[in-house]
Amino acid sequence: MKTVFTVLLSCTLLLPAMLDAAPAPWYQWRSKANGGLVCSQTQLGPGWEKADGPYRDAHCEKPMHATHRQY
Repeated sequence: MKTVFTVLLSCTLLLPAMLDAAPAPWYQWRSKANGGLVCSQTQLGPGWEKADGPYRDAHCEKPMHATHRQY
């Protein structure tokens, strides 16, 4: 019974953190080799540098406003 209580308590304490989850922002990345631009949520490798962002969409067209959380 003690184990069930511990599991329920853990789930209750973790629930607010799970509900606060948001998608990762998108950034424009510039190729160091040819200057091409790509929109991605993560760095593409050592041959790329962050060019602009953050954005809310996968086309890097909708800027993320200051009111949104940026992690």
